[in-house]
Amino acid sequence: MTHFSDLGLSQPVLQALELKGYDTPTPIQEQAIPPVLEGRDLLGIAQTGTGKTAAFMLPGIDRLRESDNRIPFKSCRMLVLAPTRELATQIAASAKDYGALAGLKVQVIVGGTSVNKDRNKLHRGTDILIATPGRLLDLIDQKAFNLAGVEVLVLDEADQMLDLGFIHALRRINQLVPKERQTLFFSATMPKQIKELVSGYCTDPVQVSVTPAATTAERIDQYLFMVQQDEKQALLELILSGRHPVPGEFERVLIFTRTKHGADRVVKKLAQKGIEANAIHGNKSQPQRQRALDQFRRGKVNVLIATDVAARGIDIPGVSHVLNYELPNVPEQYVHRIGRTARAGRDGIAIAFCAEDERAYLKDIQRTTDAELERLDLPENFRAVVEGVGPTKPAPRGATRVSKKKIRPKLLGGKKPARKPASETQGDQQARKSAGKPKHKHQARKGRPNRPGDGRPGGNRRAGGGNRSRRRSLHA
Repeated sequence: MTHFSDLGLSQPVLQALELKGYDTPTPIQEQAIPPVLEGRDLLGIAQTGTGKTAAFMLPGIDRLRESDNRIPFKSCRMLVLAPTRELATQIAASAKDYGALAGLKVQVIVGGTSVNKDRNKLHRGTDILIATPGRLLDLIDQKAFNLAGVEVLVLDEADQMLDLGFIHALRRINQLVPKERQTLFFSATMPKQIKELVSGYCTDPVQVSVTPAATTAERIDQYLFMVQQDEKQALLELILSGRHPVPGEFERVLIFTRTKHGADRVVKKLAQKGIEANAIHGNKSQPQRQRALDQFRRGKVNVLIATDVAARGIDIPGVSHVLNYELPNVPEQYVHRIGRTARAGRDGIAIAFCAEDERAYLKDIQRTTDAELERLDLPENFRAVVEGVGPTKPAPRGATRVSKKKIRPKLLGGKKPARKPASETQGDQQARKSAGKPKHKHQARKGRPNRPGDGRPGGNRRAGGGNRSRRRSLHA
């Protein structure tokens, strides 16, 4: 059996691993660390939760220690790019743990936080910087940071960065970093765009592939409910309340929706049933997202609703179940979603809700992952439960709605409006309505003397009466 001490890591790094209780490397770490220590560029493909962070951070720390260069002003020596704020924060925490005895300075910058604080903490430079591409380029445009001192460049979850639209940012960063550098790519999937990007970033990279691209973890049991869209909320409430048993025992449950508003809607409806949950998505501020993650990690709130922005950023070993409330329209995203469970050597359970309009997504997932999802039965009399508990189908477009004002007198015991005489014609009705009413507003004053303030000829609009022009002529 291979140990970290067999991979050529330095003593400070080995001591930091010992403090963390790590002794045996994972397959991706065992294959990636030696070539990275030799200074080779590397392309690593492995499922989420297999230890990619340590695979690039451990040898990266040793490379910085060997070069023993000074911290560059307003720059960094090792740059790690991550697609989401949560993933960047977690990588930074791991870097501080692994480099605790190496004497290296670690900083993290992400969107949603104070730009001025980021400017201040990067003013003197840093050894290791973990950043999201958008915030990094903001600081570069403000002349608050530069990439001239980068010795090691790491792209973690590179395919996710492409999915989130960072392709132009990555191309620009590639032009700003020095040509003489070490570049490391790590990802769970390997689409064609990544291969094209690698050719522009890397020079003769070593390719390490622990599992075929886009295959799901073998330790995850996958299940499926075929359910209508208007039944999903009721089914979710039954499962979380324990009224409909599913495989496994709940510890922490991570639920994925496709949209931000969908995540907020699920949280609101669960709260109405007494089930506490938090949401995490792009519309939340960074403090809100971090607070929701901390409560989920500590077990204060055991249900977290997330969009795909969190599919790469949650590394919590206690996630027992991942529920796909809505199937992703990108099949590779399913891999990252369910990869939030079965971490740190544990088993996990993934349950998918599939409606009729999502069958095409399900077929794409099964074709891409080569996985068969075991179908589960819905509860007995489930439709009756939906009509009594869950949301019902919306009224079809063009359907007539009853006005509350029309039914209010009848419900509250008020008097019914008097019926019109049967013999009354439309002309008679108009004549009755207009009877006694003046045709024009001035007719209501007919017969009244002109007084000051009437606003009519002969009357002064201002109190005091009289004709203003006449008064002026008398006193002239």
